[in-house]
Amino acid sequence: AIYNLGLCYSKGIGTDIDKKKAFELYQKAADLGNATGMNNLGYCYAYGIGTNIDKKKAFELCQKAADLGNVDAIYGLGICYNKGIGTDIDMKKAFELYQKAADLGHESAQYNLAMMYEYGKGIVKNIDKAIYWYEKSAEQGDQDAQYKLKKLKKNNLCKIN
Repeated sequence: AIYNLGLCYSKGIGTDIDKKKAFELYQKAADLGNATGMNNLGYCYAYGIGTNIDKKKAFELCQKAADLGNVDAIYGLGICYNKGIGTDIDMKKAFELYQKAADLGHESAQYNLAMMYEYGKGIVKNIDKAIYWYEKSAEQGDQDAQYKLKKLKKNNLCKIN
């Protein structure tokens, strides 16, 4: 309930947007062991929402929430390793985390995994696997994935002929 109230303040649902109040409520939820609260609190620290930016704290909270099995946090931890947020860049770890979240059905993780396969970042380039993961993400309505899929399939057809 505390997390949900934080979300209301964050998004302005039934109240005015109050990022500081949202941050405080996410903090309370995280202190009570709520993984989603931890993940959102980490996001607040990463981007300075309702608080000062603290990338290391963002990484730690994301790690904690991911350890509790929160799929958004697993994906978020992948972003941390991909972009070096609160930790060193490690494309292999980013790939592993995106893979784990993608296997759990996370749309954005599926998209990021597809991009890694398409461009050979952190993994050997594999267009077939890129297409597979773009399809998974596109099926969930990701418009960027739908565009990439169309483009890749068109390019692959051109190579065959």
